[in-house]
Amino acid sequence: MALTDVLSREQERGGSALRTMTRWLRRRLPTGLYARSVLIIILPMVLLQTVVAFVFMERHWQMVTERLSTAVTRDIAAVIDLIGVYPGEKDVGEIIRIARERLNLTISIEPGGELPAPRPKPFFSILDEILSDEITRQIHLPFWIDTVGDSRLVEIRIQLEGKVLRVFARRSQTYASNTHIFILWMVGTSLVLILISLLFLRGQIRPILTLARAAESFGKGQKSPDFSPRGADEVRRAGLAFILMRERIERQIEQRTAMLTGVSHDLRTILTRFKLQLALAGDNPDLQGMSEDVEDMQSMLEGYMAFAKSESEEMVGMVSLSALFDKLQADAQMHGKTLTYRIEGEDDVQVRPTAFSRLVTNLATNSRRYAGRLDMEARHSAKWLTITFDDDGPGIPEAARDDVFKPFFRLDEARNLDASGTGLGLAIARDIARSHGGDITLGDSPLGGLRAVIRIPA
Repeated sequence: MALTDVLSREQERGGSALRTMTRWLRRRLPTGLYARSVLIIILPMVLLQTVVAFVFMERHWQMVTERLSTAVTRDIAAVIDLIGVYPGEKDVGEIIRIARERLNLTISIEPGGELPAPRPKPFFSILDEILSDEITRQIHLPFWIDTVGDSRLVEIRIQLEGKVLRVFARRSQTYASNTHIFILWMVGTSLVLILISLLFLRGQIRPILTLARAAESFGKGQKSPDFSPRGADEVRRAGLAFILMRERIERQIEQRTAMLTGVSHDLRTILTRFKLQLALAGDNPDLQGMSEDVEDMQSMLEGYMAFAKSESEEMVGMVSLSALFDKLQADAQMHGKTLTYRIEGEDDVQVRPTAFSRLVTNLATNSRRYAGRLDMEARHSAKWLTITFDDDGPGIPEAARDDVFKPFFRLDEARNLDASGTGLGLAIARDIARSHGGDITLGDSPLGGLRAVIRIPA
């Protein structure tokens, strides 16, 4: 059991570490489709080139360098043998000529010379290591080499009896110096392919971004008449489905608006007749109750018409938050109430002006009617506009905060947004907020009353 517990704990630790690393990596990776697609293309190519450069190219580089160093060392060993067989000055001159013309080696002999002090080895030099090994293996004499002094030449000094043989060989004779050409071609070709892939990806992702903008505009209640499906077949099908969905929603809204408008208009005509008949009947105390009922029905019809108008079309425009809040502040002062506001960010916001003003006014008027103090705070960021209403009124019970947004729902002991009590105030307010792509939420205010929060896309 103890071993099982230990294994279980180790597995939990490993799984926790893996989840932590996954979350860290997910936070670091880009979230956009275009950026992720670019990574899908670039990362495998970079990994492939890394493997080719550090595995295949390193082996090829080392093998070619070994063969070249072996050949140069063999030529030097042959020169040493010739000097040993023909030590005369005239023969040495011929050996120097033959080495220069046939072997591409520049040699000289320094009588009585000694080898310099050993040079520090370079940090990374495959030539220095391979050439030293070959000289040690083939010549078996003390030597000194310089592979970094002159970028074009390699100097080799070998200690002979009473003299030093100096050899200058071209670096290309001992070292595979043209390997970088292959790497440059590989990297250059990869960059060209990546550029072509980026252009192709941008063309494929642009229709998706256009569809997203059209859906976002429709969610804010804005029109996008120039939208048409483009791109791959899957994107075209998604765009066509969006257009059909938008048309169905617009038809449904138009039908509901027409129905409410028609019913309200017909009932208003009948109420006008009632009011005319009551007016002709004169001041009759028995008809006072009927007159009040007619007035109530008239107020209810006005609420129905307002609810229908909230669905009507309105062009998007700019609204100044400070100007709107100033009007609400003046209205509160006129009724003996206190209203303060604060704005963070841009003052102008792009919305449907009439509907947005009605949305804010409904909530502010509701607080003014049932509370003595209202604090408003507007935060306008790059993506969202958030307006918070905090008052010191009676508030709304938590259990009823979802129901108050239903049309015609009324609270007896708490508050209602319509002065007439039709129960459409909050329904109209949420309808306007959602038509802008946002919503309204209710909560507890720090002042002891109700907190209402409007949050719509900026």
